[in-house]
Amino acid sequence: MRNRLLRALPAADFDRLAGGIEAVELPVRTVIQPVDTPFEFVTFPGSGIASIVAVTSDDRRLEVGLYGRDGMSGQLLMLGGDRSPHEHFMQVAGAGHRVRARELEAVVEESRAARLLLLRYVLSFTLQVAGTALSNGAYTVEERLARWLLMSDDRLDGEEMALTHEFLALMLGVRRSSVTVALQVFEGAKLIRARRGHVRLLDRAKLAEIAGDSYGGPEAEHQRLLGTPI
Repeated sequence: MRNRLLRALPAADFDRLAGGIEAVELPVRTVIQPVDTPFEFVTFPGSGIASIVAVTSDDRRLEVGLYGRDGMSGQLLMLGGDRSPHEHFMQVAGAGHRVRARELEAVVEESRAARLLLLRYVLSFTLQVAGTALSNGAYTVEERLARWLLMSDDRLDGEEMALTHEFLALMLGVRRSSVTVALQVFEGAKLIRARRGHVRLLDRAKLAEIAGDSYGGPEAEHQRLLGTPI
């Protein structure tokens, strides 16, 4: 079981959930949590990346957060919410486990340790979302793309990412042409290899320099709060 939150649960709390934990395949674009639909399951990816996307009334979309083996869907469940105003779907295919929301709620209500662990994750995730808002408003396309590639690579162990220019434009809230130019610049500098809708990082250190202050703060706080790197 590769999801770090599930693995970090106290043994007694994990055992209470174990009978209801279901292994699931998570193909690309699988919707984990629909918009404004009561939580039925909470999904814990063990691989791949899930994206949380805000959708406007005229169907414009912008990514507001992401998670993989470091996190879970249903963040708002931990804060007393019963649904999400945003859509959660797999942007990079993977697999994981899910548990019924009411079963997880029952464990969290009775176990202070489990509740504290998951609330610390929610705090870490909130800092990531704040960092995304700052990045979108204050940083260049190249800086934002470098940050996003690093965040994705953190969750993929250096695996190649299946990402189209169109999809990256959606994630960053910019025109596809802007993403194409930035990727060409990165590839020309040998920071990435991009081919046929796939991207692999070649020089994380240089990408981190480009990302600057847009990357690193929420990641360090995640490790401080949860005791493990993303």
